[in-house]
Amino acid sequence: MVVRKITDKILSVGTIDWDRRIFDNLIPLPEGTSYNSFLIRGKEKTALIDTVDPVHEEEFITNLVKAGCDRIDAIIINHAEQDHSGSLPVILELFPGAKVYCTEKCKDLLSSLLDVPPSRIEIVKTGDSLNLGGISLQFIEYPWVHWPETMVTYCPEEKILFSCDLFGSHLATSSLYMDDPCRTEILAKRYYAEIMMPFRNSIKQYLAKIQEMDIAIIAPSHGPLLNNPQWILEKYVDWTSDSVRNTVLIPYVSMHGSTERMVRMFTDFLMERRIGVRPFNLTGGDSGLLALELVDAATVVFATPTVLFGPHPEMVTAAYLANLVKPKTRFASIIGSFGWGGKTVETLKSMIPHIKAELLSPVYIQGAPDEKSRADLLALAEAIAEKHTSDPLIS
Repeated sequence: MVVRKITDKILSVGTIDWDRRIFDNLIPLPEGTSYNSFLIRGKEKTALIDTVDPVHEEEFITNLVKAGCDRIDAIIINHAEQDHSGSLPVILELFPGAKVYCTEKCKDLLSSLLDVPPSRIEIVKTGDSLNLGGISLQFIEYPWVHWPETMVTYCPEEKILFSCDLFGSHLATSSLYMDDPCRTEILAKRYYAEIMMPFRNSIKQYLAKIQEMDIAIIAPSHGPLLNNPQWILEKYVDWTSDSVRNTVLIPYVSMHGSTERMVRMFTDFLMERRIGVRPFNLTGGDSGLLALELVDAATVVFATPTVLFGPHPEMVTAAYLANLVKPKTRFASIIGSFGWGGKTVETLKSMIPHIKAELLSPVYIQGAPDEKSRADLLALAEAIAEKHTSDPLIS
């Protein structure tokens, strides 16, 4: 990767991971990602904001050489996760005079995850700043975005917010700045859904404070920089709000066709009532796209056959992940079929305690759908239509 100039005093020295296709062995990366790191040169001191994933540390060091970096006095670690801090040990070896600046909780994590000596770490709190000579960095603690130790760093002279994982996107691109809003919006929303959505209420509070700041550029840890901050701020205000769309998401899996027939029938009933609907086949599906759909769906209906005594394992995984990301869904239900028995409905209900939605009557049938089950699915569609019409948070 080339070193790129952001301002006369700030360079982008991170790396692009064009080929990575999964993150944490969990999150699909259809378009790769980047590990953004920034070099800030003052008249008196030089600072580095974050490092890169250790897999890319050789390229990272090459970038520092290309940047003519012969000294680093301060290393700002906004987040202890290894895609931000993984190359910190080698940088500390190369620059023995450098100090690490991070939150108190981050200090503990850096010591336990990377064996960083406590003597090399300076703890900072909200309101603290570091003067580099003609340019300074201000630290703001934003815990639970998305770990308990996270913070952001602000450069008032250049009006740049180094926002850590907040406002990021998993996107490998040759563009330093966002140049494709449609593509970036999808990936930024997906990123929010996969990583930030569980912390929606905390982020809401931080957004109000960020909107009061004088920001020209938002520089997240992943994806392109944003030189139109209001664009992403407006997206986050929407995504973190309580408002949802007039849409029903139907994650489903089928074994012998009965559940799939129910889904098709139910989808038609919803469409006839002018309700947006998204059947989502979990077999071979992309969990990131499922999370994306969960951001603003008003209703989620889990559709599954019974395997022995409970839901299909694909549905168990989907329900578990949906529960983890805590969507703002207003209503939920369960449809599906069984052969000779089981407790699928009870099991699924017990798996989604963090989905604070009103549970509507399930349609759980034996065998293939018949006229009665058709009537029950129609009744569920009508109940959802009534709920969507009367709920002021649904648009």
